[in-house]
Amino acid sequence: MSVALRNAQRAVPVRRAPLRHAVCVLRAALGASRFDVGLVCAGNGLMRRLNGAYRQRPEPTDVLSFPFHRVAAGELPRPSCRDDYNLGDIFLGVEYIHQQCRDTGENFDSVLAVTAAHGLCHLLGYRHDTEPEWQQMYQKELEILEELNQLTGATLRPLTAGHF
Repeated sequence: MSVALRNAQRAVPVRRAPLRHAVCVLRAALGASRFDVGLVCAGNGLMRRLNGAYRQRPEPTDVLSFPFHRVAAGELPRPSCRDDYNLGDIFLGVEYIHQQCRDTGENFDSVLAVTAAHGLCHLLGYRHDTEPEWQQMYQKELEILEELNQLTGATLRPLTAGHF
């Protein structure tokens, strides 16, 4: 199925092809390659509005995920028709991420891929509100990023490293 990528901001140049490829690899590593996913590259303004509306935190953030299905962590949705083969949408706060990368010296494209992996895990029910949830999500992120690393030669690590 497809990864629909939309760049809804102009502040930061985004290399779409590598990002789309990474999301396809990560989606396959999750066993969800049959499912569509929407990926929106957003600026601080949009991320601030979405974060305020859905999480009551009116500040920009790195990633917001909006699942199409509600599933338990690690379960794949069980669609009843073709139109339900959709994981949902991930909003990447590329302006926010870019600023973080400038502050830390990390590679922007790598951090985008890691952040997309985090968002994909959220679409499949993974959370990190408690330590056991964090452990489960961290392990899944580690697993799928390792597959991406093997294909690309990168050394990407989970976004949730060190949260607990």
